[in-house]
Amino acid sequence: MRVPLTWLREYAKVPEGASAEDVMADLVRVGLEEEDVHRPSDELYGPIVVGQVLSVEAEEASNGKTINWCQVQVAPEGMTAADGGDAVHGIVCGAHNFSAGDKVVVTLPGSVLPGDFKIAARKTYGHVSEGMIASVRELGIGDDHDGILVLGTLGLDPDVGSDALKLLGLDDEAAELNVTPDRGYCFSIRGVAREYSHATSTGFTDPAGAVSAPPVAGSGFEVRIEDNAPIHGRTGCDRFVARVVRGIDASAPTPPWMSARLRLAGMRSISLVVDVTNYVMLELGQPLHGYDVDQLSGAITVRRAAPGEKLKTLDDKERQLDPEDLLITDDAGILGIAGVMGGERGEASPSTSNVLIEAAHFEEVGIARSARRHRLPSEASKRFERGVDWQIAPVAAERAVQLLTKFGGGTADEAVTDVGKSPQPVSIFLPSDYATSRIGIDFSDKQTTSTLTMLGAEVQPADGGWNVTPPSWRPDLSEKADLSEEIARLVGYDKIPSRLPVAPPGRGLTRSQQQRRRVVQALADSGLAEVLSYPFVSAEANQLFGSAEEAADLQAIRLANPISSEEPFLRRSLLPGLLEVLKRNVGRGFRNTALYESGLVFLPDGQYGSASIPPLGQKPPQQEIESLLEGIPDQPRRIATVMTGTDSPEGAGHSPRSWDWADPLDTADLVGSVLGVTILRRQGKHQAFHPGRTAELHLPSGIVAGYAGELHPKVLAELDAPARTVALELDLDVLFAAAAELIVAKPISTFPVATQDVALVVDADVPATDVLAVLREGAGDLLEDAALFDIYSGSGIAEGKKSLAFGLRFRAPDRTLTSEEASAARSAAVNLAAERLGAVQRA
Repeated sequence: MRVPLTWLREYAKVPEGASAEDVMADLVRVGLEEEDVHRPSDELYGPIVVGQVLSVEAEEASNGKTINWCQVQVAPEGMTAADGGDAVHGIVCGAHNFSAGDKVVVTLPGSVLPGDFKIAARKTYGHVSEGMIASVRELGIGDDHDGILVLGTLGLDPDVGSDALKLLGLDDEAAELNVTPDRGYCFSIRGVAREYSHATSTGFTDPAGAVSAPPVAGSGFEVRIEDNAPIHGRTGCDRFVARVVRGIDASAPTPPWMSARLRLAGMRSISLVVDVTNYVMLELGQPLHGYDVDQLSGAITVRRAAPGEKLKTLDDKERQLDPEDLLITDDAGILGIAGVMGGERGEASPSTSNVLIEAAHFEEVGIARSARRHRLPSEASKRFERGVDWQIAPVAAERAVQLLTKFGGGTADEAVTDVGKSPQPVSIFLPSDYATSRIGIDFSDKQTTSTLTMLGAEVQPADGGWNVTPPSWRPDLSEKADLSEEIARLVGYDKIPSRLPVAPPGRGLTRSQQQRRRVVQALADSGLAEVLSYPFVSAEANQLFGSAEEAADLQAIRLANPISSEEPFLRRSLLPGLLEVLKRNVGRGFRNTALYESGLVFLPDGQYGSASIPPLGQKPPQQEIESLLEGIPDQPRRIATVMTGTDSPEGAGHSPRSWDWADPLDTADLVGSVLGVTILRRQGKHQAFHPGRTAELHLPSGIVAGYAGELHPKVLAELDAPARTVALELDLDVLFAAAAELIVAKPISTFPVATQDVALVVDADVPATDVLAVLREGAGDLLEDAALFDIYSGSGIAEGKKSLAFGLRFRAPDRTLTSEEASAARSAAVNLAAERLGAVQRA
């Protein structure tokens, strides 16, 4: 909402020297949000005055164009011009829509027009032109560039030499405010002026109080409300006021002050009838519509659309109407979509002489749905969908009638149409201690009642509190919590004390919270970047990543109101969201990316439901809590990583290493070491991973904790993700349960290590991890570490066999091992491998 300051000053006591920034700073204190400042003088300034054409001499230039050599008086006789020059300037002008005696706008040398167009005396067409006679477009106040602006056509006869910027309202400024959905009344000068008076504790003059709507009399223009499909039990139109003005001159010019305010408020000046309806809407907040009475056929009927009906709206687009759309019609057809936009037929035009003014009150939800359905966010719909004052319609109609008859002539019919039944005000009981208990300020009874009265509410004493009737322009106030928020807002948010609650002694992070923090910190320290992705996925993503094996009937939770119809399910895996984040970053140039996320997945098992929502303000009983928990599916915490590209940037003398399947395995080992959990690995199979480069991660007990490796090439191609992307996903809840209560650091031995290598020939299908596990078991307590360092098959190795070379490290905690002891432990390990796996030591 753009608020011209001169307009605001008519109804609020804004200091003369206050700027738009000052006004916005005051309004921020009562909850409005500042957006921008609009000043025509920022790009239009300098000596710009009213001039009178003394003479016009037509001359034909060498290029065949006819120009006018004009003598223009730009200052009263006996005075110099605003630029310090003579009172009469010679000016070359190419327009021909003026003559001697006309008063025009003259931009003198030294002035600047929009677009940083600087005016200076210059020689052109054989003359020195001392300024320029300006058109509407050159002044930035319209699109007309066919001729210059003749002030007489606007009904103006200003003094020669007077300030043209002030005359045209170009010296004003506007504060632009962001109006939140619950503050629809601030989509009007009336509402903003009221809020300014609250913010500054100054007076407020209600513009509606200056208009006296006539009583309903006679048989006005017939209007029928026939809503056969109310929404939420409310009729689409509960009040319709209509007034008729006859014999107006619709082609009469809009007063410059009105068009200037409309322009500064962000609206174009179109015609007198349209400008008046827009002006009243901005002033009072009530959208209006003007119809050509002579184009109407029979009575106006407000009804819902019939199946298959269409309408060509004012934007020249044909709309397929929905049965939920509320329409304004007459006997000849549809006139417009109620509260949204009118149609081509029945609109007031420059030839209109008899005008019907519509001031109706429409139901919020229906208007919002129609505006979004047809993608027509009009100025009217923005107000109706937030709630319009249901008592202001007759006042707004009378205000429009007054302006039309004043500037367009004509007379208003005495008969007034006012049909429908406005909603009845609802009284809210507010306990005397409610606001104090919710806000934390000790409000006195006088402070509470005076604040609510200043708001516009009616306050009546009641036993233990007050019965409060909100004003008609505040449909958002429906319960006592709303009233307490208004008290806090108007008293001042800055007066609410900030008190940190005292933490109870002896409490800190739970064990699982500590474990989770250690894990995510370790991954961040290792160079991975933490992200947070949306938990919403498609059915296909859940089927692919939600289970290692293909499952046609895999269960997933479907949202009742998904953000996207393509992703209506809650995730069973973190990887779909992580891959989307990876793709987005790679698409923006981050080709070497390593990401991780910690979060919940949702695994319904059988039936899951919901319980009733417990009341607010108190802890629910344990039975209700258990009922709620029974309706919640299993939500284990997972951690996942995805990596693509290289592990470091390329540089001089440095060749980076590409991420491969081993990196997620190392990440899993890091997680295990942080938690004190031994994570083992074996050849695995997962439908989303590469069939030959997938590890199944498990605990010594055999419980599967997750999967790691390279993602399947076909999956990456379908997702349009980088090739050779590697990933890891671990079930943290499983790891937390197996984690040691206390991780004790092992002492560093002072005795030397004894290293021996062994190469074993086994069947080609025997996993190296199985051989490694058997060697560790057979070597006994003296074995400190064992690692695979070579795999060989080929010459010297039988068909169907492979050679695995391991490095064994032996150390005793209390002595230096002899070579015989190390060899004996090595032989025990080899013998057990031969017994269990048929391994043969390679010479």
